[in-house]
Amino acid sequence: MTSPTHHTRITVVAPARLHLGFVDLHGGLGRRFGSIGLTVSELDVTVRAEAAQGVEVFGVERARAAAAADAVHTWLGDFTGVRLTIERAPSAHAGLGSGTQLALAVATACSRVAGRAIDPRALAPVVRRGERSGIGIAAFESGGFLVDGGRGSRDRVAPLLARLTFPEAWRVLLIFDDQRQGLHGEAEVNAFARLPPMGESTAAELARWCLVGLLPAVADADFTAFARAIDAIQTRIGQYFAPVQGSAAFSSPRVAAAIASLREEFAVAGVGQSSWGPTGFVFAPTAALAHAMQRYLDTRVPAAPGLRCLVVAGQNTGATILAEAGERLQAGPTPRPGG
Repeated sequence: MTSPTHHTRITVVAPARLHLGFVDLHGGLGRRFGSIGLTVSELDVTVRAEAAQGVEVFGVERARAAAAADAVHTWLGDFTGVRLTIERAPSAHAGLGSGTQLALAVATACSRVAGRAIDPRALAPVVRRGERSGIGIAAFESGGFLVDGGRGSRDRVAPLLARLTFPEAWRVLLIFDDQRQGLHGEAEVNAFARLPPMGESTAAELARWCLVGLLPAVADADFTAFARAIDAIQTRIGQYFAPVQGSAAFSSPRVAAAIASLREEFAVAGVGQSSWGPTGFVFAPTAALAHAMQRYLDTRVPAAPGLRCLVVAGQNTGATILAEAGERLQAGPTPRPGG
């Protein structure tokens, strides 16, 4: 926490993230939920805040934003209050990490209005974020392609192990099913409780695919190797979670059918589901291919109401924090050298 610097108005813009899979759900080495993630463009949370008496919240996602603001207000103790306007937020429970980005954006805005620059990793437990995966917090801090080490018994938030710059030319076609939501809350807790521990051999394969598959492929901008590793990881993750997803690797049958059609038409690799879904993703080495796949789904495969697509890029920056005079404030640690 730094010395107080009061700003009467703050704007926080926080990017969405994709959860591309887990590294180890076995837990035999004392850590679980190590995660692989990518920060993406076009799906930001935007929060505006100004000093006030008490807590007032306007705009979209008011209930979730108010819960985060109330928690920070209580935690800070001597904080007079804040008026928040949530101008934009991605769909909740769609696999985009919107809950974490909204909570951290609100918490950051509140702390800055209160005159305190508090690290996102210190704010995360206050708003009950990072209880499993740490990639949402890392996405807020610095963006990019991310791998965390999972939570151990002494961790409040999973440590970030790797942060790489995602190749600028690559794109991701996202496929949304607005008529479904991924598991969350008590249903998510119950789902994890029903699943047996991941087999040690499967966890070992996931760790290997991550360490010598995904990470070198991103570092070298080798799309073929990257797509192959994504497919290998998603296949194993899908098999593990299928019993609590209706015996399927995708929680949305319509998203699964759209991706199967793209596989047949374009022979694509590097596909899967973000977190619990229902959002599916297809990686592409170029924007041209990503948009061609989008046009194909829009015109050749009639979509039922609620099924839609969006082409996004990887985002190699984290949250943007602006003071009232346009001054840019730092959200978190500076990205690691070479990342």
